[in-house]
Amino acid sequence: MGEELSGLSANDLQNLESQLEMSLKGVRTKKNQIFNDEIKELNQKGSFIHQENIELHKKLDLVSKENEKLQKKVYKARDVNRGNKSSQPPYSINNEDDLHAPTHLQLSQPQIQT
Repeated sequence: MGEELSGLSANDLQNLESQLEMSLKGVRTKKNQIFNDEIKELNQKGSFIHQENIELHKKLDLVSKENEKLQKKVYKARDVNRGNKSSQPPYSINNEDDLHAPTHLQLSQPQIQT
């Protein structure tokens, strides 16, 4: 700590200084090694995350293309159904606005013909 150095000779002080420098050099080497290991690990994690991001973008593109194809099929089927609308029987159910919308049916009493 630098205390009680008054009783040491110049040679002893030089030896103490050398020991302190060697210890300090060891501490700095260990610190640099730890930092380098952390940097290496973070670079590996960053590379892994980057690769995972690329794979997710590929999957997203694939799903988007599949979704686009399905939408084209749905709209094409709608257009075909609209073209055949006149040929549909009167009891068919047609829900052109939303294919997933619930259909509400209601029972009514039959009308008596006279």
